[in-house]
Amino acid sequence: MPSSTTPPTLPLSGFSEIAGRFDLCLCDVWGVVHNGVAAFGEAVSALVAMRERGISVVLVTNAPRPAAVIEQQLDGFGVPRAAWDAIVTSGDVCRGLIAARAGRPMFRLGPERDKPLVAGLDAPEVAPEEASYVLCTGLLDDETDTAETYAGLLAGFAARGLDMICANPDLVVERGGRIVPCAGSVALAYEEMGGRAIYAGKPHAPIYEAALAVADGLRGASIPRERICGIGDAIRTDIAGAQAFGITGIMVLAGIHAQDLMEASWDERHGWFGRQSHRPAYALPHLVW
Repeated sequence: MPSSTTPPTLPLSGFSEIAGRFDLCLCDVWGVVHNGVAAFGEAVSALVAMRERGISVVLVTNAPRPAAVIEQQLDGFGVPRAAWDAIVTSGDVCRGLIAARAGRPMFRLGPERDKPLVAGLDAPEVAPEEASYVLCTGLLDDETDTAETYAGLLAGFAARGLDMICANPDLVVERGGRIVPCAGSVALAYEEMGGRAIYAGKPHAPIYEAALAVADGLRGASIPRERICGIGDAIRTDIAGAQAFGITGIMVLAGIHAQDLMEASWDERHGWFGRQSHRPAYALPHLVW
């Protein structure tokens, strides 16, 4: 929980109130820019406004797919290229972890839509009993499955001491108003039974380091941490990751925690923040300018 000396979360009516403080925005995608079904028009407009005022925008997502796939998805939602400078995904970081294990037999747990993650890599897919490590990109059917669905499979991996690379540390995500489980819930279950999980995305430092390297290259200079903000809708990944990386965490309330926060008063929201592992510096219901 936040310490008693941690400043309270400050409410915002729009990002414009603090825009002058930042040169770089590391913005979450799912839950902030879109909900898996449609883009949020005001959020897109806010990102465009940031860039028009000289703030670089790097979209940082725990999606277990390469950035090019996310780019296509955003195009499909009608998100203009003017809304972002670059995209860095958990999938990009994950590919590096897989490449470091080139040639080793791997069991992939996840849906077919995540197969682009391993395209072109020397990562032979094998049956569970033949694997030397596990790659988890998600649940086979996130509409019906839970981590418990794979309890027997995970127990076998743990007994053999296999590492699990988790391509998406999110526990859950909102999809069109529904909350569905992600790979992080499987990795957490694996750790709870004694297995070792290696995480590619937020809140862990490698994805932030990759995003900052991209941004420094775009701007041609190093960006001080105090001039960087991280926007997201999840305490465990977005806000914890921003805090650990030394940047300003800004929380969108209408994401995965909407049930607790959207109908609450600000006094109730402050109480809720005080009970969490991390507290954002700022919060607003939706990302708006």
